[in-house]
Amino acid sequence: MLYRSVIYLTGMLVNFFGVALLINATLGAGFWTAFFIGVSDHLGYTVGFWYGAFQLLIVFVNASLMKQKPETRAVVPILLESIILDFWLEIVFSHVDLASAPYVLQVMTLLAGVAFIGLGVAIYILPQFPRAPVDQLFLAVSARFNLSIMVGQTVVAVIMTSLALLIGGPVGLGTIAPMLFLGPVIQFCYLRAYPLYYRFHPQGKQVQEEVI
Repeated sequence: MLYRSVIYLTGMLVNFFGVALLINATLGAGFWTAFFIGVSDHLGYTVGFWYGAFQLLIVFVNASLMKQKPETRAVVPILLESIILDFWLEIVFSHVDLASAPYVLQVMTLLAGVAFIGLGVAIYILPQFPRAPVDQLFLAVSARFNLSIMVGQTVVAVIMTSLALLIGGPVGLGTIAPMLFLGPVIQFCYLRAYPLYYRFHPQGKQVQEEVI
């Protein structure tokens, strides 16, 4: 349990470090964030409010796709995500401002953000703990329609980017890059992290065989 918990939290920390980099690149919000900002602009309330509201809605969407009961444990990762994201944005990156930085540095920060997000997601889905609904969604789509993780993530990204465009969300390079590259990065990292995770797992091969 300790091993799985450490991997789970490590993945979340890496993931939201990438999210913080993407936001600080100031080249457009990620596809989910762009959508939440657009909804907030039209309907009021904060972006955080809509983040939580849509996460709860997605719990039921995921349950429908997987033909299972809604996973109420998803509340845990929602709370953890909020705390970890605030840690990176409000403490670590609180004095970072790349709005006037050279464009090349902004692009490099953006690409690094996408890479860390993909690596973080690939790590934190390994322990099979409750996942945030937005991350569980692409896994549910992949399983429901027999798609690879890469294709499932890309499908979700394209849909959310399109919705963000329709409602006037801040779509830019920071939105397009994750839409195009996040799926392949998650797939690439997951395929390499999977054997490493079970190589160092306390129960090792026995647990891997049970999962398979």
